[in-house]
This record gives sequence, structure tokens and C-alpha cells, in this order.
Amino acid sequence: MVHHRLRLLRLALLLADGFAAAVLFVLVSRFRLGQGWTDAWQNAGGPWWMWAVAYGILWAGTEWLQELDQLRSRWSFRGEVTDILRAALVLAVSVFSILFLVHAPQVSRTFLVILFTTQVVFSIAQRRLLRSSLVVARNLDIGTRNLIVLGTGPMAVSVAELLERHVALGYRVIGHLGAPSEECPVAMAPLDEVESIVHRGVVDEVVAAFGPDELAYLEPVAALCHQEGKRLRVVLQPGLTAMSGGRVETLGRHEILTISNGPDRLMGMAVKRLLDIVIAALVLIVLSPVLIAIGLAVWLEDRGPVLFRQERVGRHGRLFTMVKFRTMVPNAEEQLAELASENVISGPAFKLVDDPRTTRTGRLLRRTSLDELPQFWNVLLGQMSVVGPRPPIRAEVAGYDLWHRRRLSMKPGVTGLWQVSARLEAEFDRWVELDLRYIDRWSLWLDLKIMLRTVPAMLTGR
Repeated sequence: MVHHRLRLLRLALLLADGFAAAVLFVLVSRFRLGQGWTDAWQNAGGPWWMWAVAYGILWAGTEWLQELDQLRSRWSFRGEVTDILRAALVLAVSVFSILFLVHAPQVSRTFLVILFTTQVVFSIAQRRLLRSSLVVARNLDIGTRNLIVLGTGPMAVSVAELLERHVALGYRVIGHLGAPSEECPVAMAPLDEVESIVHRGVVDEVVAAFGPDELAYLEPVAALCHQEGKRLRVVLQPGLTAMSGGRVETLGRHEILTISNGPDRLMGMAVKRLLDIVIAALVLIVLSPVLIAIGLAVWLEDRGPVLFRQERVGRHGRLFTMVKFRTMVPNAEEQLAELASENVISGPAFKLVDDPRTTRTGRLLRRTSLDELPQFWNVLLGQMSVVGPRPPIRAEVAGYDLWHRRRLSMKPGVTGLWQVSARLEAEFDRWVELDLRYIDRWSLWLDLKIMLRTVPAMLTGR
């Protein structure tokens, strides 16, 4: 379980350490060899950048061999120093051996001693800073994942304690559900209330650490996680063969079967988030004159607020305030009850064909979808994505059938498959089907295709 969460962190750590080592190589070269340091490396057999890159790769490779890419957040300071010293020693022996075999007297041995010593000091400081930064980020609720542990026997308690010790990895155990036991005399709720607990709070993952007398709950819990789009972790034990699929990972001395019920490509999702940041920043900067002009037009019509703010439901039930340009009269929310009978949507969503609350400027903004542009601020904050399911309000989510809730397993988007395929569709279930199709088939290529279809859809008012 922890291994899965660490894959992206390990790769990023190795790349960052390799790059930092290459930069350190350049700095030490400049300090030790003086003004002509580039010529010195050229005379040694190649351009300076080739030597720097080679050293960066060698250091990253040595870290990998010594398992320094594993972010064991409970390492002692002494253990961390020992492992880095061991890696530096392995690298030094390897480099000196290679230089001896290839007869390269041009490379200063004094320079290498200074480089390896500096590398040790730098790496220790770098690792301590990284771990401190991760802990601070988790304490600020950045990148954390909420999970509940089902079962309160010794195994469940052990798993929960192990997860809570890995603070830097971002797992937060928000509760234990199950029958009281000697190890955990007070449980949050009985297991038959799992569904209501999941719906009331923000739960990203479910860990099933059932004892022998609780295994009957495994099948319904697995079905619930599948319908909700939540990752399920099952702590394996002798005789438990009812589950199939997924992958087996380790957490301490426990083997855990992980079943992902949604997009599970860490690198792909990381790239998606990076693209969200870049696109949102570009839109807000490049279109800032347009945003100012639209805001002025909205204000001039009735001197009311420029922006409309509304609480929406994000990934796995997280609440956030979505912003749009105001397209209705200032007291539109107060008139909602009077218009409820004219809803044209079959389902928990609300929509009118010709909403009398819409202003003249608002009609134009809605027809071109320009009222959505401020949502790129929500994208920049990480509350939304450029592409994803439509963000619902709480009242809508309260009316969901169970299968509808899986659309909450991804961040809501400014645009999406539903918006460019069936925006005028009157059946709410059809909206959800398209959102679930997007979730099941998600890829960066699909996001790109939806973004490319969004522009003509805006221009044609579709």
C-alpha cells in the first residue's frame, strides 16, 4: 500500500537528486578548478556537461542500489547519515576503480574527494529538508488522502498505526468502523453503517482489515467501493481467497490487496495536474483583458456583484466554492423555489429552458460559456480540473442514486465529455453515463480531444 503511494515520489526523488548532483558537480568544479574549469574537463576527455550528467546519473543510480529512494519517514538521523555515507563510499570506490582501469590521470583525485565529501553534506541536508517539507504539506492538508479502517481487531489496529506513522506520505486515518474489541473498545460505528459514513464525510480509500468473524462484510464493502469509485485495500490473511484482481502490496508485515475503482495512473494524473496549472495560469493571464471587460459588462447592467459564488461538491465529497461570472439577477437564489416546478431535467439536477432570472448580458455569456472562465481560478487552486465531470451542488448529491456517486471519484471539470456531447440532454442519468464513460476511459489523449471539442462547442453555442 505504501509502496504504491511511493512510486511517483521515488521517481521524482531520484530525478531531483540526479539533477542536484550534476549542479553540485559544476559548482565544485568552478570552486576547485578556477576560471578554466570548462577547459580542464575538455582536456580530460569531453565537455563539462557530459561529465556533470554522468556524475548525476551515477549518484542517482547509487542511491537506487542503496534504496535511498525509499522515503522511510521514521528514519533516525543516524540511520539516514549512515546510508548516505555508505552510498558515497560505494560511488567513490566505483569511480576510483574506473579511473584506474581506464588510466585517466587528468581527473584530479583531490577534486573527487572534495566532491564526494560535499555530496554527503548536501544530501543529508537535502533529505532532511524534503521530509520536513512533506510533513508541513500534510499538516496543511496538501495531498492528504482520508481513509477509514474497517475492523477493530489487532490486525486493523496494527495497519492503522503503521499508516499514521507515515505522516509524510499523506495518509490520514479518520476512523475505525467495526464491533468493539479489547484492542479498540470504542468504535466509531458498526460495519452496517459504512455506506452512510462514507456519504457523510470525505473518504478517499477504504481499508478492510477484517477479523475471521467479520469476513461476511467483505463482499458488500467491495461492491460499495466499486459503485462509489473508491480504492479498496484488503489486508490478506490465511483462508481469505474470495477477492481477485488488483495487486498485492506490502505494509510492514502485512500483505494488502489493492483494488482501484477508477483511474490509477500516478504519472498520468500528475501530468494532468501539471497541465491544469499551466492551462489555468495561461487562460487567466492571456484572457485577463477579456475577463475585465466581461466583469465590467456584468456590473454595468444592474450594478450587482460581478461574480457568482456557490458551494459545490468536489472529489470524494470535498466542498469548495466555485466562482463564475454572474448571469442572473442578484436575488436569483431566492426565486429558485418558485421555479422548481418548471425544471426540465429528469433527475436531481435543475435546469430551465428559458430562465426568467437570467440577465441580458447573462444570456450572451451562457450561450458562449464565457461565464465559466473564472472557474480556472478553481483549477489553479486544485479544486477543479480543466476536464472532468460537472461539479454538482450538495442538494443534487443528496438525491443521487448509489451508482451516480461514482462521478465524484474524479475532480470536477470546467469542461467535460457531457458538456461537449449532450449539454441539451434532459435525462440526468444520461449525463452521469457520459461522466462515468469519461472516468472509465480516462487518458491524457481523451482530455486533449475534449478540450479541442470545447472551443467549437462554445463558438456555436452548443
